[in-house]
Amino acid sequence: METRTLGNTGLEVSVLSFGGSSLGGAFGEVTQASADRAIGLALEAGINLFDTAPHYGVTKAETVLGLALQNHPRDSYLLSSKCGQYGPGNFDFSAERVTRSVEESLQRLRTDHLDLIFCHDIEFVDIQSIVDVTLPALFKLKEQGKVRCVGVSGFPLKIFPTVLDQIGLDVVLAYCHYTLQNQRLNALVPYLRSKGVGIINAAPLGMRLLSNKPIPDWHPAQPEIREATTQARLYCEAHGVDISQLAIEFALENKEVDTTLLGIAAPDEVERNLQGLTSSIPTEIRNEVLRILEPVRDRVWHSGRTENN
Repeated sequence: METRTLGNTGLEVSVLSFGGSSLGGAFGEVTQASADRAIGLALEAGINLFDTAPHYGVTKAETVLGLALQNHPRDSYLLSSKCGQYGPGNFDFSAERVTRSVEESLQRLRTDHLDLIFCHDIEFVDIQSIVDVTLPALFKLKEQGKVRCVGVSGFPLKIFPTVLDQIGLDVVLAYCHYTLQNQRLNALVPYLRSKGVGIINAAPLGMRLLSNKPIPDWHPAQPEIREATTQARLYCEAHGVDISQLAIEFALENKEVDTTLLGIAAPDEVERNLQGLTSSIPTEIRNEVLRILEPVRDRVWHSGRTENN
């Protein structure tokens, strides 16, 4: 497993990381036994960054992950969690709440520190309050050794310069912005590198847009994006190719990001995702998929407050 240095943090992260949203049941029910096996296989394969959030399954994902990791040495993995979002539409980025949130996450994850902490989906609130109130509270926790690195996450790429022009961060997490359908993240990379932050690219399957599994009803993509990605999937099926494998392979080829975060919940998903490190899907199939997706390339959906998009 190749590793890269996460920005200026000094942390070495595997190029493929374990996304824990699925552990909370976002894409179907997950048993503890299945999660235990998946996380064990991931560690054996060299995956060392595990990301979760109290929002995922309303604390279930953190609890499941904490139980699964309890018998593995703490120095064999990096833990990432989030704060500020605690359920659908339930946001609280006050200093008191995020401080308490980190303490609660530490208990659920059965650890004395988090390697990464993110303000979660900040586009849904006043960004200035994140800069003025939330991040200073998290940097206090960093001084206390309860977190090692502080960052922000969200969908609109605009949020990252808005924050970084005012305050330094260790890391950012962007999702659905480097996929077969949308490569907007690349244009922002030089700016992010100039700020010294680590870059995590999450959801390279576009939250199932680029997979063989049904697109969730809650997915915010416009109908034309859904239609184009469906056509791309059908083309791949007709040529004996799993579009998710192509999407993973495509994302992992991007050397400009430090790690790619993939949602995993079951052992077979670990094995399938690892294939993206070594598989080689014919160039002509990739080119045709990109052609099918060209009419919706870099199309995005609205997320959060209008002024943050």
